Amino acid sequence: MEKIIPSKLSIGDEIRVIAPSRSMCILSNEVIESAKSRLENIGFKVTFGKNVLNSIGKDYNCANIEDRIEDLHEAFRDKNVKAILTVIGGYNVNQLLDYIDYNLIKENPKIICGFSDITALTNAIYAKTGLVTYSGPHFSSFGMKKGFEYTEKYFRKMFMQTECIDIESSNEWSNDSWFKEQENRTFIKNEGMKIINKGEAEGTIIGGNLCTLNLLQGTEYMPELEETILFIEDDGLVGKIFNKEFDRNLQSLLHCAKNKNIKGIIIGRAENSCEMDDEKWRRILRSKKLTNIPIVINADFGHTTPIFTFPIGGYAKIKVDGDIKIEIRD
Repeated sequence: MEKIIPSKLSIGDEIRVIAPSRSMCILSNEVIESAKSRLENIGFKVTFGKNVLNSIGKDYNCANIEDRIEDLHEAFRDKNVKAILTVIGGYNVNQLLDYIDYNLIKENPKIICGFSDITALTNAIYAKTGLVTYSGPHFSSFGMKKGFEYTEKYFRKMFMQTECIDIESSNEWSNDSWFKEQENRTFIKNEGMKIINKGEAEGTIIGGNLCTLNLLQGTEYMPELEETILFIEDDGLVGKIFNKEFDRNLQSLLHCAKNKNIKGIIIGRAENSCEMDDEKWRRILRSKKLTNIPIVINADFGHTTPIFTFPIGGYAKIKVDGDIKIEIRD
């Protein structure tokens, strides 16, 4: 399948906000207004799908499938819209995959960006259409008042520049409930990315939230894994057993990728509740299948902040020796 790279953004372009996972009704007015203002201050026009506030109930806090599909299709159909941001993640965006008009998307390629549960949507769109999609901040992420500079910097680099992007670690990171308390934040000095295996590799980027990506296994929505570099992370919902859960989910993905020549793995930082350390990561990544490929942990993406944006279906070149060099482009 031929790869489709969406056009970059320019000042004045329209960004459409949609809620294919949880509804925007779960966000405070303060976060919504702050996010909208930050995007407008960059120079974008912000519009919203007509169903972003709909919700079928507190069990899911999302609109019904028809409403979510309507907003997704309309965002791709509207010629004025140049990029699509998802409101936030959730649990069931994969409900939509059988109902999407992939030809409509292929004929109207544009940026779509989000992370967490949105992993299922972005990887499925890439698998079905060849359109490069993006793991990066949600619309809600732009409502963060402090500690957002790194995230915005890499958002601008990915969507407003044509050059290859060198990934550098942030100076500090956070894993607090910023959306509940914007002023009293806890920031931690970043020790940077760490090397598990040395080596050099280049290949196609596939990934995002690991447990969500694995939902696509065995379906027509799973991207091709041949000669890929995996960018993967997971949330801390399982707490102290994160290492066991990540281990088995990674093994499942490696089974799916058998004989597919995985070229390297970049792993996003785990949340505090996971209680991970370097030794736990080494035990997880001990597989003989992985001994000859470069592996890096503690990269700035996933469920801690800040995060960089990366292209699903894009390209990565990594060199892991005494230093870590990661270069990406769409």
